Amino acid sequence: MLELNFNPFPTLTTDRLVLRQLDKTDADEMFFLRSNERVMKYLDRAPAQSVDEAVAFIQMINTAIANNESINWAITLKGEPKIIGDICFWRMDSPNYRAEIGYRLHPAHHGKGIMNEALHSVLDYGFNVMNLHSVEANTNPGNKESIRLLERNGFIREGYFKENYFYNGKFLDSAVYSLVRPIP
Repeated sequence: MLELNFNPFPTLTTDRLVLRQLDKTDADEMFFLRSNERVMKYLDRAPAQSVDEAVAFIQMINTAIANNESINWAITLKGEPKIIGDICFWRMDSPNYRAEIGYRLHPAHHGKGIMNEALHSVLDYGFNVMNLHSVEANTNPGNKESIRLLERNGFIREGYFKENYFYNGKFLDSAVYSLVRPIP
């Protein structure tokens, strides 16, 4: 079984990015990410209604990290503390060494390879530090950019579920992609 310990919080760095822990000062940017129509288009969740909701969300994330239940990184550009996105492992399946990955990025930074860079770093941490055996991503099938990102990084589609998710008065489809730990 996975033995998770996120204390101290693992800050990750790449050529262009710092992936760090969220804090209350990120509330305005998190509110934007959780309320912006383009960001939320395929997340199939109600958008945030206030900065206070974003503060509560950050507190919930940090409590889960403190309890070693999930981990969420704020994505920032090196030298710029303002968050431009986030990426996480959640829905931990410890007995099976598996976690779900989720991410979102400010639309001004789409198409620049930022999420690809963050994904590489987080997957490396997941496989080599957390000791995950596999990572899954549950996507809205209409989110072609996310699917391309996953497929470019070796994820394969494991399943397609017809109308398995009820949101906003209608049933939606889901596609599940996964990546098994690469053999060294």
